[in-house]
Amino acid sequence: MMPFIAPGATLGVMGGGQLGRMFVHAAQQMGYHTAVLDADPESPAGLVAHYHIQADYLDQEGLASLMQRSAAITTEFENVPADALTMLGAHRPVAPGAQAVAVCQDRASEKRHFARCDVPCAPYTVIEDTSQLAAVPDELFPGILKTTRLGYDGKGQARVKTRDDLPAAWASLGSVSAVLEKQLPLAYEVSVIVARSAAGQVVHFPLQQNLHRDGILAVTQVPAPDLTSEVQQRAIDAAERVAASLGYVGVLCVEFFVLKDGSLVANEMAPRPHNSGHYSVDACDLSQFDLQVRTMTGAPLVAPRLHSPAVMLNLLGDLWFAAADSTAREPDWAALLALPGVHLHLYGKATPRRARKMGHLTVTAATAEQARAVALQAAAVLGLPAF
Repeated sequence: MMPFIAPGATLGVMGGGQLGRMFVHAAQQMGYHTAVLDADPESPAGLVAHYHIQADYLDQEGLASLMQRSAAITTEFENVPADALTMLGAHRPVAPGAQAVAVCQDRASEKRHFARCDVPCAPYTVIEDTSQLAAVPDELFPGILKTTRLGYDGKGQARVKTRDDLPAAWASLGSVSAVLEKQLPLAYEVSVIVARSAAGQVVHFPLQQNLHRDGILAVTQVPAPDLTSEVQQRAIDAAERVAASLGYVGVLCVEFFVLKDGSLVANEMAPRPHNSGHYSVDACDLSQFDLQVRTMTGAPLVAPRLHSPAVMLNLLGDLWFAAADSTAREPDWAALLALPGVHLHLYGKATPRRARKMGHLTVTAATAEQARAVALQAAAVLGLPAF
């Protein structure tokens, strides 16, 4: 059990991106002060926090300043060094803890943890040196090669059709430690977001059905249109087992593949709020960021309720370069905001770049069919593919 940290205290967050920004908004709404540690002077979270500590994640003075200001500390990014969280955790409550984050930072460790929890994942092997390339089992082709560390949003990945393609694919990733996963016949993808307290209380959001393009989340639909109640329960049970076995405190997302035969396999997990849960700000009575605040402050956890079906569209920097020339232009926000039920969220990033997450929009409606219809209109306005 951890003592309740009441509003008025300062909550710290490692990382200043959009997830940190949305955490800061949620904490401030509940009456907390906020402190962000991020080296970027224009980080989205740093721009809206009470205190912005401009320092590297391992900077001793920066960590000491964050610790001194904060009653409790969280992270918005799984690649924050676990050593930094260990140092902070020696003095303040840190949620999630360094050990749990360390597991999520390494794909091989993550897959071993899934196995310990009796949660199936795709067949795989770990490749750490050239001699292991020839020993890869034939049944893993075609596959997807992923770096064990620092890969996200499609980065650090390469498709491998045959054994002959493997050496070049591994070299293209820098010949670093990697996991080769067998490519499976997918029906659709879902994610489960759970929140777990220090006392072991667990709540979860309804499952999100996700569509990725080029390895980046593009569309999230809630309720998940293709999901059966049986698959939903299996996914929730698996995610809760994973969280419990980590002794997890905080918000955790576990992504799953649902295969064409109806079986469920875990893809990966993120020790933080997740892009697929952004809809919860507009469509639920508690958002994933509200629960992030509650878990780190020892506040009671209440099961979030979906009050409106929703569709979320990711807004990447590509939208600013939709014209034939290379000049960045603002999308037609006025036309977008003319649509009913549209909630626009931009992250305060000054410079659009292709594949960079600049914001998202959530469409809420009385029915899932209405939300999808308006979301398709919004996609057409933005020049995004239909789904």
